[in-house]
This record gives sequence, C-alpha cells and structure tokens, in this order.
Amino acid sequence: MAEVALRASGLTRRFGGLVAVNDVSLALERGRIHALIGPNGAGKSTLINLLAGELAADAGTISLDGRPVVNMTPNRAAHLGIGRTFQRSNVFSDMSAFENCRLAAQARQPRPWSVYEPAAACRFCNEAASRALAAVQLSTRGNTLAGELSHGERRELEIAMCLATEPAVLLLDEPLAGMGAEESQRMLALLRWLKAERAVLLVEHDMDAVFAGADVITVMADGEVLASGAPDAVRVDARVREAYLGDEIAGATPWKH
Repeated sequence: MAEVALRASGLTRRFGGLVAVNDVSLALERGRIHALIGPNGAGKSTLINLLAGELAADAGTISLDGRPVVNMTPNRAAHLGIGRTFQRSNVFSDMSAFENCRLAAQARQPRPWSVYEPAAACRFCNEAASRALAAVQLSTRGNTLAGELSHGERRELEIAMCLATEPAVLLLDEPLAGMGAEESQRMLALLRWLKAERAVLLVEHDMDAVFAGADVITVMADGEVLASGAPDAVRVDARVREAYLGDEIAGATPWKH
C-alpha cells in the first residue's frame, strides 16, 4: 500500500455566502500522480490554495506524514516540504534561472544570522539550485535570464524552483497550460520521474495528459468531490460524464498509461 504524504479531511472554505470548497477529503500518496480535474469554478484552485497555506480553511484538517498541521502559511508549507506552482508563470524574469532556484532554496534554509553574507556564498542554496536545474534538464540554461526562456522552459523552471526547496509534496497548478505537444510530452516524462520519491497533485485541463499520466483522479464540481479513483473508473462514471467529460470523451478508447 502506498504511503500517504499529505492527507486533507473535510476541508471547507467559504467566501461570504459562497461555499467554494465543501467537505473535501483526499490523500496524496508517494509514488503517485493524483490529478484534480473539473469545470471552471469547481473549487480546484481554492483547494490547492488551502493545501499550500495560501488560504485558511473554515473547517477540516491537513496532515503531513500523519502529523496534523495547524496555522499553515506559504512559508511554513515550504519549510515543511510542500512545493507548489501557479497557473501563471511565477518567475523573476530579470534574474537567471540559477538565481531563481537559489532564491527558492533560501525559503527552505533561511539564514537570518547571515544578513551581510552574499546569497552566492550559501553552499546549501547553490547546491540545491544546481540539483534542481539538473532534474528538469535546464543545467545548460542556468545563466540565462528567466525572461529569455521559452514558455515550456519557464514552466520547467517553476518546477525546478519547487525542487530547490526539497519538497516531499508537489502541488502543480496547470503546468502544461499553453504547451505544444512536444513540450507536454517532456513535462509528462518529468512528472513521472518526479513522482518516484514524492506525492504529486496535478491540477490540469488537458485530459489527454491527465489520463496518460495520472495514477489517481479526483473530479470536483461546485466545490464538492464527484468521484475519485483509478482513471478508467473515473472515465466511465456517469456523474463525471454529465458534469465534465461528456459522453464523447468518456466513451472513447481508453488512454494508454
């Protein structure tokens, strides 16, 4: 049985009279890609923000490796080993790819006693940045300004910035958005490699990519979980067909994993 790295139980978040996430539970297991899908407004982004500490839940609990986490903030999440990317590219364009990763590494290894020491002198941060760039095959682009990278390379850099914090859990919000077929295949290969030692939550609208790469799929609609399970079971679920996939997609030949 796979080991659960992060578990959410009964998460609820309200914005005034709107219940954006309603009693949602899920378990992210090491060695698996857990895809979160659903129509726009389903509550996916709110849920990932709750898991990353960007928002506080009105109800429910989050635990890491079986230990409850309270008062989660983005900084605390990074320190505990939760890395996340955003829907829109979130890099420092006027800094090199290496500098972006080194800055991210500092979030996991803050050095308040080294106020006057240049960041370039931090051996831990430099080594973490180098490992992260190598993992996404951007080592040769380390000195390139992030703003000069291609769209696909910037998305890979964002994941490298996560890896520089040495996370046990990766929360990836639409990492394939705007990518061509070749870039998407490269990203999927990267995600499969990353899951070997981590739990991966993938929020994505590219259904071909989801069914090709996910081990578990959770479908949300109107803030609630409609279905959750293996891709083949989710694909033929009547509630999922009606709310999101549609009969044409759900009845197609199964995707190959």
